[in-house]
Amino acid sequence: MANSSFLGHVHYVVTSNPVTLMAMTLFAIIVLTAILGPSLVAYDPLATTSQALEPPTWQHWFGTDHLGRDVFSRVVVATRLDLMISVSAVLLSFVVGASLGGIAGYWGGWLDSTLGRMLDTIMAFPLFVLAMGIVAASGNTIQNVVIATAIINLPFYARVARAEVVVRRQSGWVLAAQLAGNGPWRILFGRVLPNALPPMMVQISLNMGWAILNAAGLSFIGLGVRAPTAEWGIMVAEGAGYIVSGEWWLVIFPGGALMLAVFTFNLLGDGLRDIFDPQRRT
Repeated sequence: MANSSFLGHVHYVVTSNPVTLMAMTLFAIIVLTAILGPSLVAYDPLATTSQALEPPTWQHWFGTDHLGRDVFSRVVVATRLDLMISVSAVLLSFVVGASLGGIAGYWGGWLDSTLGRMLDTIMAFPLFVLAMGIVAASGNTIQNVVIATAIINLPFYARVARAEVVVRRQSGWVLAAQLAGNGPWRILFGRVLPNALPPMMVQISLNMGWAILNAAGLSFIGLGVRAPTAEWGIMVAEGAGYIVSGEWWLVIFPGGALMLAVFTFNLLGDGLRDIFDPQRRT
């Protein structure tokens, strides 16, 4: 019954707001492209042909790059990798950041002070520069890109979770839960943090777009995913030198895919907030 009520609430939120409906539709397309895309493309994204730097045609919808690889196939296949990096990094930063922020906000004291200094240290650096330093020091692998992206996003969730928990820890329903015999860990993770989800849902959506941009930026400067892997940042970097000579499709299509993904996640935030906000459920 609860699942039916939640699904009804999701349906109401999605259908009542055209912007949320558009964002959800675009998000579904991106996810389906990531899942099914590699099995649907007509060309191997790593296979080279003799048709190098060919403009878009019916045979190669997005043209070919300087090695004769089909750009459309590479853009589609790159969706899975970029989405995987983004989801992994945001999920890691959300779980760790929300847990640390919730613990600091619920107990306060030296835990709160220590976490605050740690977050201030991270945010004292320009975040992309910090990610560059982490990847440069640990090696430019996909795992290290995920970890670096998670670290720079960690303060956002920790601060939001701490602020929400501080507001709610003395609420009447929290005191009632304590009188009912619930332990502090059960109250924090079973009661307080779930009610702090709505503002963090907006942050998750925004961070998904930032994570994709961060991964593409690291790849663009040579510190992220390595060539010849199909990845949007690498494709933009490889095509940047050919814009002057007129091969615009090498940058426009992967750059457009990157822009569309970030645009989608930015629009998705308000819809996720409405879906997970208990006060909006009727």
